[in-house]
Amino acid sequence: MSTPDGSPVGAERSIGQLFASATAEMSALVHDEIALAKAQLKQDVKRGATSGGAFSAAGVLLLFSLPMLNFALAYGIRTWSHWNLAICFLLSFAANVLVAVVLVLIGVVFAKKAKKGQGPQKVAASMKETAGVLQNAKPHPRPELPRDEVPAIEAVARSTS
Repeated sequence: MSTPDGSPVGAERSIGQLFASATAEMSALVHDEIALAKAQLKQDVKRGATSGGAFSAAGVLLLFSLPMLNFALAYGIRTWSHWNLAICFLLSFAANVLVAVVLVLIGVVFAKKAKKGQGPQKVAASMKETAGVLQNAKPHPRPELPRDEVPAIEAVARSTS
């Protein structure tokens, strides 16, 4: 007895069908790994942008706040302590530099986090490991099915997101 296409009833899928299925699954795995690498790279770029923003804020603060803050702070120190006006201006400048140093340290912390992010390298290593496992894989022996029993065909649905 045979089916309309000529294959015997109850026969397992052919080697060609198995190979096509394995190729499709491998392609889906590669696409998913690439999507993961993109997501991790996006996170690393976001951390780098935060670092750059902190460095930029430090520079802008130091540049634009110096004249106004120096005058206000220097005259405030002079009013409070009656010291020489030059010393008061030096103290106000030192306060601005201290704030800029704190912002630079914040930028350094975020830069190290962005540099430490090894997202794409992890995905590449995972893909190499998967390829190595598939190269060493050996098919498992399948039990013989009685002629009157038809094997169940499992359908695998994959979303395209």
